[in-house]
Amino acid sequence: MEPPIGPGAVPEFRADLPASADVLVIGGGIVGVTTALYLARDGLSVVLCEKGVIAGEQSSRNWGWVRAQGRDEAEIPIMLEARQLWRGLSRELGEGLGLAACGVSYLARDEASMTRYEAWLDVARHHGLDSRIMGRAELDRVLPNSAGWLGALTTPSDMRAEPAFAVPAIARLAAAAGVTIREHCAARALETTAGHISAVLTEAGAIRTDRVLLAGGAWSGLFAGNAGMILPQLSVRATVAATEAMPEFWPGAAADPDVAFRRRADGGYTLAPGTAHDFWIGPAAFRHLRAYLPQIRRDLSQTSLQPAAPRAYPDAWRTPRRWSADAASPFEAVRILSPDPNPARIDHLVKAFASAFPRIGRPRIRAAWAGMIDTMPDHVPVLDETPMPGFFVATGLSGHGFGIGPGVGRVMAAMIQGRAPRHDLTRFRFSRFSDGSPVTLGPDL
Repeated sequence: MEPPIGPGAVPEFRADLPASADVLVIGGGIVGVTTALYLARDGLSVVLCEKGVIAGEQSSRNWGWVRAQGRDEAEIPIMLEARQLWRGLSRELGEGLGLAACGVSYLARDEASMTRYEAWLDVARHHGLDSRIMGRAELDRVLPNSAGWLGALTTPSDMRAEPAFAVPAIARLAAAAGVTIREHCAARALETTAGHISAVLTEAGAIRTDRVLLAGGAWSGLFAGNAGMILPQLSVRATVAATEAMPEFWPGAAADPDVAFRRRADGGYTLAPGTAHDFWIGPAAFRHLRAYLPQIRRDLSQTSLQPAAPRAYPDAWRTPRRWSADAASPFEAVRILSPDPNPARIDHLVKAFASAFPRIGRPRIRAAWAGMIDTMPDHVPVLDETPMPGFFVATGLSGHGFGIGPGVGRVMAAMIQGRAPRHDLTRFRFSRFSDGSPVTLGPDL
């Protein structure tokens, strides 16, 4: 299995664009692709425009966890549906997804962490999850080469998959179902008539439609802003690495604050430096500062602040905030958002891994990369129709979108068709940052 899709990736999907479509999806990540698939299977004509390549950004750069454990309670019903959808996709696509029920565990180094994990079990039981606490003796039996953990919260039914292979494979299913997929085709702007969506203006021309889904990941806030919508989205850089093949010491996925690890289908492990990340300060950070204050107070210790994003990044100081559809947009300036990994974080996670597993020692890293995680002030996404009729948004998955992606895709496909989504989506409404509601953070596990 290879690292994420890189900036030099050659487009696979080059379908000719029709003059019109029932729905146009902006963004070829896990949410955009699955929404398009389910819409097409419901009989709608769908166009998906991706400025770079399918899964070129965070959808191929994440840890590959498919987990219910530790989620915001409002997400769990969607996640449980996503599990079933993943299993169905795996039956259709075979082993290419790398889907395996392997379990996810959060490892505790102190009693405070164990207390938080035990408290979350009430949420797990309410939703019928098989989450439980492992004590130190049991953990020592299943991780015999480790040192230092008191116990763990574990959910055996959680799964893993291979992101760089899964999303393009699902996109091929969508194309086979009739979705017109066009890579290297940025959606520049919306056209409205009497306040309602009437077309999407792309770099390859206009496509008439009255329904649009924005699933643009880290670029969603920028696109929404040009359309006159305030979407308080920011992005953080997360560094990830893959080891060379090594004997299996843990079949699933696990993490503590210093190191996360997940068995890969190629015989290695995906590693990440726990919850640590980097944040580049830009204009949107100041604009949305008030909404993010609760998150800053809780999570600042895990955040390394950088003064300015690289040129043309979504919140770089010189990135245009307004543009016309008859000229190149910011989305064409960076086809694939591929930040350099933070070498200090790679060094830290290698040392943390060796400290946790002294009998294994320092892992041999064969590849490292980074991705920009689109986040929201409360760590849960926006899944809603905006005040502009026909303009829907599914973004801000805040680092846990890969696993829940098919569930979100099914929910958005229903919402776009005016059907009941079958889940309470109040927590994910577009208006929650402007209607006076307090910012309520997701769980801190």
